[in-house]
Amino acid sequence: MSWAVVLGASSGFGEAAARAFAKAGYDIVGIHLDRRVAAAHIAELMTDLQATGQQVRFFNINAAADDRREATLDELSGLCAPQGVGVLLHSLAFGTLTHFVPALAPAPQADASDRAARGVTRKQLEMTLDVMANSLVYWTQGLVGRGLLAEGGRVYAMTSSGSHRVLPHYGPVSAAKAALESHCRQLAVELAPRGITVNAVMAGVTDTPALRKIPGHLDLMDRAQRGNPYGRLTTPQDVASCLVALAAAGTHWLTGNVLHIDGGEDISG
Repeated sequence: MSWAVVLGASSGFGEAAARAFAKAGYDIVGIHLDRRVAAAHIAELMTDLQATGQQVRFFNINAAADDRREATLDELSGLCAPQGVGVLLHSLAFGTLTHFVPALAPAPQADASDRAARGVTRKQLEMTLDVMANSLVYWTQGLVGRGLLAEGGRVYAMTSSGSHRVLPHYGPVSAAKAALESHCRQLAVELAPRGITVNAVMAGVTDTPALRKIPGHLDLMDRAQRGNPYGRLTTPQDVASCLVALAAAGTHWLTGNVLHIDGGEDISG
């Protein structure tokens, strides 16, 4: 069995996917960026993964930093050979949640810096796009260029309904998700001759740390639960189970899609 490289492996969809792929017999590379306060959870996760009998290697790095990415990929060239990488999951959820423009009537006492803070800055917008979208391209380039991701490989990227719907404060992330889906389509076409599939995955509303950072997330969760045909929210485990199944050899003709793993939430909303 080959390796699964999970970007954003320490929580949410990434953690659930790492657990599911390890249980299915994949060795796991986890890429995450966490402070010391999360060390105990990371250690517990790695212990659980190793208990499956698989090799496990975690890197606590900024996945969007060119130098750290390249150094890690160089290390993977030795670590993941000769099995290679069978799965790359992009599940990075680090971006700015804010309005695009300042409020129409800022408080009279607000100075210029306060007003600017109410509208997204160039740095915030570019960072969000780079982390949550463009990094997929760079990690895929690195793995393919080093011969680690080859025929039979599967690339997944976690998108959301925010890619085509407007939510308060979600503009920068919405742009990143739309770009991420576009990147998946382009990569799917370019990698098809190599036998590598690329699909975006749109999960239903799921109670994750990333969701809880979105203003109004409780209302989102309530509406999703009431509207879902199953009468509950999607879980990270629901998504992870589907990802493992979709990595099977018989799914080589499934590429370039936005796959809804939501229990029918999208069509019922």
